Amino acid sequence: MHRFRITRRTTLRGIGTGLALPLLDIMEPVAAASAELTAPPVRSAFIFFPNGVIVDDWQPQGEGRAFRLGPTMEPLQEFSQDILILSGLAQHHARANGDGPGDHARNTSAFLTGAQPRKTSGADLFVGTSIDQAIAARIGDCTRLSSMELGLEDGRQAGNCDSGYSCAYSSNISWKGPSTPAAKEVHPRLAFNRLFGIRENSKEQKRRDAARKSVLDFVAADAQQLRRRAGGSDRARLDEYFQSVREVEQQIERAARFVPPDVPDTELPENIPGEFQTHVRLMYEIMALAFRTDSTRVCSFMLGNGGSDRTYPDVDVKDGHHSLSHHRDQEDKIAALRRIDRYLVEQFAWFLKRLKSMPEKDSTVLDHSMILYGSAISDGNRHRHENLPILLAGRGGGTIDTGRHVRYQEETPLNNLFLAMSQRMGADLESLGDSTGVLSLTE
Repeated sequence: MHRFRITRRTTLRGIGTGLALPLLDIMEPVAAASAELTAPPVRSAFIFFPNGVIVDDWQPQGEGRAFRLGPTMEPLQEFSQDILILSGLAQHHARANGDGPGDHARNTSAFLTGAQPRKTSGADLFVGTSIDQAIAARIGDCTRLSSMELGLEDGRQAGNCDSGYSCAYSSNISWKGPSTPAAKEVHPRLAFNRLFGIRENSKEQKRRDAARKSVLDFVAADAQQLRRRAGGSDRARLDEYFQSVREVEQQIERAARFVPPDVPDTELPENIPGEFQTHVRLMYEIMALAFRTDSTRVCSFMLGNGGSDRTYPDVDVKDGHHSLSHHRDQEDKIAALRRIDRYLVEQFAWFLKRLKSMPEKDSTVLDHSMILYGSAISDGNRHRHENLPILLAGRGGGTIDTGRHVRYQEETPLNNLFLAMSQRMGADLESLGDSTGVLSLTE
């Protein structure tokens, strides 16, 4: 009997939009095919946080599989078998190397490029191509979007933001080329619209907004037809997926309508939530949807610009993050930084839970991902750029031995890790920045 089949690239078409689908059983080829052709793709996300950490609280106790998470990373306990904690890595070109102050700009711009930024506040920017863009240049044609760049804070692309360094260096971790940053999107709705191909300012978009319709309403007919012809397990996946898409839209609409009562005098840019947790989780959810639908396989996400001085009232931190990072061993400031570090990890754990809740073939989206979380500053008080706070979540399609704390030789280039990730993405980069080889991610 003939079985109904659709291709992996099938989208539900509507008015001015196309909705990509998660991996379904009916997408498997009718004829026998190699495991390589039917296996889910591997994805990479690069998540940056500013100002370093309290290193003693970040650092796990023990090595190999016999490790215990430090206080900062305790929120990741339920994912201890899904993560690889990497100690001993360094980003040499985040250091001054004769260029004087400006560590936060260098931390940000060197994080994914592994290159020394030219110290300038003018238009003659020069740093390097970042790992996410290097991968996207090689595999980006496999997806509708070659990459996505997200963030939580707007940033200027000109002017002096850090001791003679251009604001572009502090505002971007993603660089298409040595002189061209890949600007991030901080508006959840705009990121969502880009993900699902919704054209801003179009007649259809205005009509959709006026009627407060969901993107799903435009593809309802196709969705109903597909659901009728799909099997029971696929129907359940489709229902869960459609519900998650609609929930994101509803959250974005709610966040755009309400201004937090505690800050009535603050004028918020349209559609950007005023509450940190709402904003960060919306962006994490958009990344999760991007990976689940295979709309892109490469994402970068900045939790803050270089030297961000955001406050964190959710954890009773009223002073700015950057200001606190220069704590000079004052215990009250260290205690506040501990709360910030842990709070950010709690949000990251929420993201991992979303990815792990998304089934894909006989595993999950998290299993087929590599989610890097870290910074090119370890100790923010002293501006150290060795023994960086770096962890990698996900098994990279079964190519990474997780559930371990690995201590590499001191001063091992962080860029060696990026080469290892590029191999698993099919990009096979030979070098990046000051890389010296490919980091081993297996026992």
